[in-house]
This record gives sequence, C-alpha cells and structure tokens, in this order.
Amino acid sequence: MSGLFDTTQAKRRQGPRGSFDMPLVIALVGLASIGVVMVASSSIAVAESQHIGAFYFLKRHLLFLSIGMVLSAIAMRTELKLLEKHAYLLLGGAVLMLLLVFVPGIGMRINGARRWLNFLITSFQPVEAVKLILVIYTASYLVRHRESVETSFWGLFKPIVVAGLFVVLLLLQPDFGSATLMIAVTIGMIWLGGAKPVYLGGMGLPVVALLWFVAKFEPYRMRRLTSFIDPWADPFNDGFQLTQSLMAIGRGEWTGVGLGSSVLKLSYLPEAHTDFIFAVISEELGLAGILLVMGLFALAVGRGLTMGLKGMEMGQRFSGYVAFGISLMLGAQTMVSIGVNLGALPTKGLTLPLISYGGSSIVLTCAMAGVLLRTTYEINRAIDARQMAARLPANAVPDANATVATTPAREAVTA
Repeated sequence: MSGLFDTTQAKRRQGPRGSFDMPLVIALVGLASIGVVMVASSSIAVAESQHIGAFYFLKRHLLFLSIGMVLSAIAMRTELKLLEKHAYLLLGGAVLMLLLVFVPGIGMRINGARRWLNFLITSFQPVEAVKLILVIYTASYLVRHRESVETSFWGLFKPIVVAGLFVVLLLLQPDFGSATLMIAVTIGMIWLGGAKPVYLGGMGLPVVALLWFVAKFEPYRMRRLTSFIDPWADPFNDGFQLTQSLMAIGRGEWTGVGLGSSVLKLSYLPEAHTDFIFAVISEELGLAGILLVMGLFALAVGRGLTMGLKGMEMGQRFSGYVAFGISLMLGAQTMVSIGVNLGALPTKGLTLPLISYGGSSIVLTCAMAGVLLRTTYEINRAIDARQMAARLPANAVPDANATVATTPAREAVTA
C-alpha cells in the first residue's frame, strides 16, 4: 500500500504530461525527406541551364528547411494560449505585410506580380505567414464567439470580412490561388465551428461571385481556367505546362522511369522543382510514388483533423480549431497542387507543401507544422489530465494547463 501511495503522489506532483502525435510526426518528416530528394532530382537541369551550379537549388532548399525546422521547434515549445492572446496583434502584422509589398523599395515585382518583400540578402513572400495568422485569428474568434457563430448570421460576419480583406489585398498583387485558398479554409473552419450551412452560403456566395468576376475580367486568368479543359487544343501556348505535366505523369506508369531519369524535367516542364514537382515524382517513381506521397499527406491531414476533434471533446477549443485550420490549409493546398499537375484543376501557382522548392513556402510550412504538432501536445496533455482525474480523489484533480513545481527540483509540465 505504501508503494502504491508513493507512486500516486509522484504522478500528482508531476502533473499531466503531453506528447506529440507520432503518426503525424512520421508523415511530416516523410514528406520533407521526399522533398529533399525530389528537389535534388528536379532542379539540377534548371540550375545547369542558368549556370549557377548543379546543386544550387538543393543547397538553398536545405538551408530554408533548416531555418524552418528551427521555427518548427520553437513553435512546438510555445504555449498556444500565447498565440491566442496576441491574435489581433498578429492580424495587424499580417495586414501590414500585405500592404508593404506595394511600397517601392520594400516590395518586389517579379514576373509582373508584387508578392515579395525585399530583405536585401533574400526575399520573403508574406502570404505564407498570413496563411498561419489567418488560422490563428479565426480560431481565436470561434472560441470567443462560439454561441453567435452557431446561432446567428452576423456571428459569421467578422471572420469572413477579415478573410475578404486578405482576398482583396492578394488579388491586387495579384495572387488568385492563395486568395481562393484562404477563403475556402476560413469557410471550412467556420463550418467546423458549428455555423449553419445556410448562413455560410449567404456569406460565401458574394465572395465566390467576386472571385468569378475577377477571373472573368482578366484575360490571362480566364485562359488558365479554360485551358485545363482541353490543353491539347493549344499545346505550345496556354496548354503548354499542362501537356508537359501530363506527358511526365503518363511516362511514369506503375513504377516510374527511375529516380533521376526524368526526361520532361530537362527544360521541357516549366517550374519542375516548384509548382510541377508532383509531375516529376510521377515520372520518376510512377504510381507507387504517387500513392506514397498522397498517403503521407492523407495521414498528416487525417491525424490533424482527428486531433482537432479530440480537442473539441476535451474542451481544448482553441487547440482544436487551430488543428482544424492548419489541416484544412495543408490538405487544400495539396489538393490544388496535385489537381493542377493532373489537369483536374486550372493552373495555379501553389507549391506542394513540404516538397516543392521555395524559401518562404518551406520555412512557413515548417512553422505551421510545428504549431500543428503543438496542438497535439496540448490536446494529449488534456487527455492525460482527464485520465489522472479519474484515478485521483476529487480534491486533487490536476490542471492540464498548470505548471507544477516539485521538490527539490522544479519540473514544468509544458514542453
């Protein structure tokens, strides 16, 4: 009896413990690892054609991935209540970053679009950070206004307006793909937050109409929207990217032509190491590679959504909503990127998360993954607290968010 009592007391002193979701960790690390291999394979021809060294893009990708891993580690050790507390401050920073791209000398114009900030030694695409900030703000709003979101039309107004502001700023850059992605994820989060579909329809239809209007009255956007229907009608102009992508995918067949043996990446397939890296994967690794990549993405998104549901059940609503939002963002961007490569969706400039080459994209996606893993830690900590509460007397129920001091050493619950 004495030994049992001592063990119980030790558990009470230590408090509830969190843990990161290992299937999610495996999926994310697996995707990043595949990304390193495929960036190396797909970028050599591009780098050599520019006379900058065969492994130029691979070295930069590894550098950006290292920076992203540092940010991910920081995010994994940051209490989510800190992000919730400063949601409005982050929102203001997001708007400021999107406005700075239009300031001469600070914003950079590349290929006719103003999407980058000039940091002298490198450039930064603020929309990648804005994606995470939008998820954090929407999650905090859903926690604070849960009842109005579930019961009234006007409860949906504020987050839709905020997302609409981002959409307008992105369309001015222009960045139609990210704008569409953001409004879709916002509506998805609000729906998971308990909003009635009829209210979402009333809010969402005007935004959809706006996006259609913007696309219709920009000739190049309409060409993109229509060329994917029959890319072979103009295979050397509007349909060029998609026809090359489809040929690459077709060459892969069941097991691929072999790693490094792609032909279409040799200056035939535009953006082979960024937007169309999935086509290179398909050509070199075949259907087996496609299923591996899609399986890892499905595992990551599925685990994120599952942990979000657990967060709702445990009363960790902010953690749950953030898990929902990041999972939806990751899943939606993956679906669009793969859909573009397969010719199922119009061409959009969206990278394949954790796999495509890209500085801002890989760094902020890693940070987003770190926040997602943090949600799993805090949700599992709440689950452990409930399990401890079931074993302990009623007057000794542990607090999932408390930091418990021990003697002689102080031991924090938080990671």
